[in-house]
Amino acid sequence: MSVLQYIKISNFLLQNGQFVNIDVSFQVFGPTIGMAPIVVVNHALTGNSNVSGSNGWWNNLIGENKVIDLKKYTVLAFNIPGNGYDEKIENLIENYKIFSTKDMAMLFWKALEYLKVSQLYAVIGGSLGGALAWEMAFIKPRQIQHIIPIAANWKANDWVIGHVLAQDIILNNSTNPIFNARVHAMLFYRTPQSLVQKFQGKKRDNKGIYEIESWLEYHGKKLTERFQLPAYKLMNHLLKTIGQYTEENDLLALVEKSFLKIHQIAIRSDYFFIPDENYKTHERLKNYSNRITLNTINSIHGHDAFLIEYKQLEKFLNPIFNK
Repeated sequence: MSVLQYIKISNFLLQNGQFVNIDVSFQVFGPTIGMAPIVVVNHALTGNSNVSGSNGWWNNLIGENKVIDLKKYTVLAFNIPGNGYDEKIENLIENYKIFSTKDMAMLFWKALEYLKVSQLYAVIGGSLGGALAWEMAFIKPRQIQHIIPIAANWKANDWVIGHVLAQDIILNNSTNPIFNARVHAMLFYRTPQSLVQKFQGKKRDNKGIYEIESWLEYHGKKLTERFQLPAYKLMNHLLKTIGQYTEENDLLALVEKSFLKIHQIAIRSDYFFIPDENYKTHERLKNYSNRITLNTINSIHGHDAFLIEYKQLEKFLNPIFNK
């Protein structure tokens, strides 16, 4: 497994005007930085910087001889500060509402400057990670060749913001906050069709517990083991801040004033980042640039399809990474 490394960033100015000192942790996969084109991989809400290898959450896509080939590309993956992956209590963020996705994207660029990386071949991510790809592009569009936001959009809509509030209420009022919030969240990361197909009304071991109940409890317990409460509150909060400081004119300027290639990948059954927003974004931009594409994953599994439908993702990513 790639070693977790740290960059200390002092007196960082947040979008709300406050200054913070913060550690940005990251992992590097493939050739040493400077020896190959660099791909930044942004993780989703429950993900982390460990994107490849035996326990890598995207190891079906990233590795030697895989679609993002570690013989050809250096992959750099940052942890969203405060996500708790390093298990250091001092790196958790209690006052999570002062941060935004734009702050996190700025911190990633600060870390890249520290590493003397000025050009990126691509920035890719799913869900919150895809939104961070958009945020990074808005900040420095001329320093990226490709962004690949998957199951994400450049701005949180009312549906996403509403879900964040529901989760925040659970996290701040429940006696078992992470467990209960996760059980709720799993229902909109999948679809009714996906769950019905998976469980077919079956009960577990004739104990009267439905398989779906057991599955939801498993995910609740698993996340309770993984997350400290401040980390999960922060990650949930960030979703509502996507595009908070960006307007329609910024979106048009992004494609008009750069050579950036934007490759959106939507999921037809996504009930969280609904594909309609991707279609609208594509319609807005296609008259201003021929460097944009939109592909759609066909799946019954909903938002989580970006972690399931690897074959479809490979098909869409191959032309970008294996020209």
